[in-house]
Amino acid sequence: MKRLQNTLYVTTQGAYLAKEGEAVVVRVEKETKLHVPIHLLGSIVCFGQVAASPFLLGFCGERGVGVTFLSENGRFLCRVEGPVSGNILLRRAQYRRTEDPTASAVLARCVVAAKIANSRTVLLRALRDRPDAAGGETLRQAAAALAQHLAGLVDGVPLDGVRGLEGAAARAYFEAFDPLVTQQKDAFFFRERSRRPPLDNLNALLSFLYTLLCHDVEAALETVGLDPAAGFLHRDRPGRPSLALDLMEELRAFFADRLALSLINLQQIRPADFETQDSGGVVMSAEGRKTVLVAYQKRKQEEIVHPFLGEKVAVGLLPHLQATLLARHLRGDLDGYPPFFWK
Repeated sequence: MKRLQNTLYVTTQGAYLAKEGEAVVVRVEKETKLHVPIHLLGSIVCFGQVAASPFLLGFCGERGVGVTFLSENGRFLCRVEGPVSGNILLRRAQYRRTEDPTASAVLARCVVAAKIANSRTVLLRALRDRPDAAGGETLRQAAAALAQHLAGLVDGVPLDGVRGLEGAAARAYFEAFDPLVTQQKDAFFFRERSRRPPLDNLNALLSFLYTLLCHDVEAALETVGLDPAAGFLHRDRPGRPSLALDLMEELRAFFADRLALSLINLQQIRPADFETQDSGGVVMSAEGRKTVLVAYQKRKQEEIVHPFLGEKVAVGLLPHLQATLLARHLRGDLDGYPPFFWK
């Protein structure tokens, strides 16, 4: 359990939230673990098997504190709140921004800058950890190319220009992805990014992790009251969570790509965990998905210092923190949106 900014995140399974005077208490096995005055809270987010008393829910509704319930994996389930006053204003601000190409470009530049910088950090760390390994020159050239694309994201670049730089950076990054795989090379190799369906084991693993990450980001956006479908970088398309795709760009390399490489290089995931279908597409087996889900949940429990907030936070809370910062920017509480830069 950790309270960040003015949101109380409850992740301890079996926890029970109740009202005690003018405060919210969190109990685990009837023992009080946390006592927070209601005036310090703006929202409460519960993960998994977390219960709340009806009296607490009514109390939070009266005080304007939304209570959101997510699955343990972060899938949005429901939100309990009193009379809505801020969400419609927030969403209108979001829609106005998405309809303005210049304003959208400003936010898209922030997201793409973080994506490129974090992708470059993955390459540079691999060079630092294995300076004499095969493929080092490929990694150095790709890191230099990413630095050039990052430098091109200057103020005033239009939205199509931002998208062009993002696409060029993604190509440069994935062209250098294969040397990052150091074990099981016969079964895990990377030629190009393929999806719908993935055509090799590594692409299947990446697609599965990206799906998990997208679900987490969607849940985070729902939690803070933003519309996951209305994005700035990605175009609107029926059924596509464009804003979730925007926000997850910052986290792909840091979270999903690094986890995929770790699973392969530590041989925690193996060729037997993948199946090739008659269509040529590759899917993960049930056992393989289980292995990845366990590693994904474990990764979410690790802690880092958030580069903007300066607080030590669980990696699994990053989507919620970034969604909160985006909402604060759209409301006018922050002059600019601070994307996640991995240090």
